[in-house]
Amino acid sequence: MEIQTFGVIGAGQMGGGIAQVAAASGLQVILHDIKTEFVEAGFGRIGDNLQRLVEKGRLSAEEKAQILGRITTSIDLKKMAAADFVVEAASENEDIKFKLFETLDKVCAPHTILASNTSSIPIGRIAARTGRQEKVIGMHFMNPVPVMQLVEIIRGLATSDETYAVTRDLTLKFSKTPAQSHDFPGFIANRILLPMINEAIFCLYHGVGSREDIDTVMKLGMNHPMGPLALADLIGLDTCLAIMNTLQQGLGDPKYRPCPMLRQYVEAGWLGRKSGRGFYTYLK
Repeated sequence: MEIQTFGVIGAGQMGGGIAQVAAASGLQVILHDIKTEFVEAGFGRIGDNLQRLVEKGRLSAEEKAQILGRITTSIDLKKMAAADFVVEAASENEDIKFKLFETLDKVCAPHTILASNTSSIPIGRIAARTGRQEKVIGMHFMNPVPVMQLVEIIRGLATSDETYAVTRDLTLKFSKTPAQSHDFPGFIANRILLPMINEAIFCLYHGVGSREDIDTVMKLGMNHPMGPLALADLIGLDTCLAIMNTLQQGLGDPKYRPCPMLRQYVEAGWLGRKSGRGFYTYLK
């Protein structure tokens, strides 16, 4: 199956990054969000990202224009009828994702593959909301998408071999490295990463160390590029909490209990970089 038009649902940090790499690979891209200002902001960020590459000499101005020219924006989900492959990159919320897949299943052509960039929600649960379970798959990109090499591919119980092969080929087309995970809450990446972040938050909550010292220990002692608290701010504390809730509910083990401090920060609107404040404070 040849993919020519690639749809992206959600023009935020993840969705915009996915749209950028898809357009850079030569695909026609439809970038969708629920409001015009959201999709315009997402398209603007893509332009800014590409301009930085131009300034670094890694991309020509002509190439930048060609990439942007392959992206069309939309606030009407019906436009996804033209897509051969759609990736959903909406908020990490089951109800939102379920409704999107129910709608996409009705709108998209029968051959269209529907993928989710979910960080933790089992693909089988999402696929069950459609009449094309064999064409539903997880395609979990890492943040920031244009820079990070990995794409975690998750097959649901009904995902076909053809759907997996097409998704894997697309990953390679995007110059990314695929890794396959079975369909468990959190998959591989966040089953390992988020409990580590959550434990770092517990260390701060219990006064084991300051935020700076906790991050310094993990950066210099474990050779991590970012400390876990700074990384949580980058991911978004609301997303971290959603993943920990999914792990706890899906696996039924108290070791996945979210730290009360994480829940408290999210309830206060301290979501990390995107809100200007999390474990650290950021200039907006």
